[in-house]
Amino acid sequence: MEVNTGLRDAISWLPDEVLGKILSLLPTKLAASTSVLAKKWRHVFRLVHNLDFDDSVLLQPEEWPVIRESFRHFVDRTLALQCGSPISKFSLKLHIHESREMAYLSAWICNALERGVLEMSLSFKRKYKTLFLPSELLTSKTLVKLTLGTQIYLDKFEPDAYLPALKSLVIDSIVFDGDDLCDVLLRGCPVLEELYVRHENCEGTPFCICSSTIKKLSVYYDFELLRGGMSFDTPSLVSLNYRDYALEEYTDVNLASLVEARLDILYSIRIKDPDLSGLIIGISNVEILHLSPGSADVISRCVEDGLVLPVFKNLVKLYFGSNNKRGWKLLPTNEGLEGYAGNATIRPFQVKVDELLKRWIT
Repeated sequence: MEVNTGLRDAISWLPDEVLGKILSLLPTKLAASTSVLAKKWRHVFRLVHNLDFDDSVLLQPEEWPVIRESFRHFVDRTLALQCGSPISKFSLKLHIHESREMAYLSAWICNALERGVLEMSLSFKRKYKTLFLPSELLTSKTLVKLTLGTQIYLDKFEPDAYLPALKSLVIDSIVFDGDDLCDVLLRGCPVLEELYVRHENCEGTPFCICSSTIKKLSVYYDFELLRGGMSFDTPSLVSLNYRDYALEEYTDVNLASLVEARLDILYSIRIKDPDLSGLIIGISNVEILHLSPGSADVISRCVEDGLVLPVFKNLVKLYFGSNNKRGWKLLPTNEGLEGYAGNATIRPFQVKVDELLKRWIT
């Protein structure tokens, strides 16, 4: 008993700011439970700056109606306990089963925005097709990072979207109305530096990434449906990570500042005549290039069909993998290439490489 009492007293003597930081490291439900210990802890909980709400850890199919209501009351009580104190991170994962739940959703998001939240992560699963996000989300002056997911449809954005502090944006399988991603959202992010876009379904997939400020871009498209081309108008981009099936064309590729590119391009029998010329020319100024086995195979097929590869005059590191002889033929023939003793037959791909890291990637 003495040890426990001493430990409790030792914790109680810590400054409230320190206790708040400790509670911020705990799951929100556990941190909120400390508010019943004493009046002091109610004050301390107001200093918790990270909030994480996830109804998936509570839901049981046979108890959905009761538990959904319980979860709603928990979020409402937790936000009320904090009395509007500032927060840094707000995460919400929610299954939406009824249209009236969207009102609760908007209220919680607005609560976090009014408190100057810096990072917000929203992940929803819904029965209803279209999700209406509060307009305040797209006019926040404090948001630095925003994550939106997954597999939901967004209503059309208001044209005045403006996020002056947003530097990082994650889009996971979000279906936008028309070209709202590029024409409204990205255009309203004047200091955006990092963009991650992932889609597993063709519907609503953006085929144009346009931003003058993005420095790091990751695009993962994992579907083989027949579609048109892709364009990258990102003149400040330094790092590109691109996974997709080879497309019919790549137009308006502006990658003037690109330093490193990772390509994982796959061949699709649905697109019989892919044309990678725009993409390859666009990345030809890179210093570091990663080619997956799929990329090597597709590029080789295009070369066999008449594609003339440009000179990669700035390339100093090449990470290369191939699962067949066709891919290995792409390797450069150059006296400056160290550690390679193969039969490279495609001279248009000549580069000055200081280091080649060959590896088989499965």
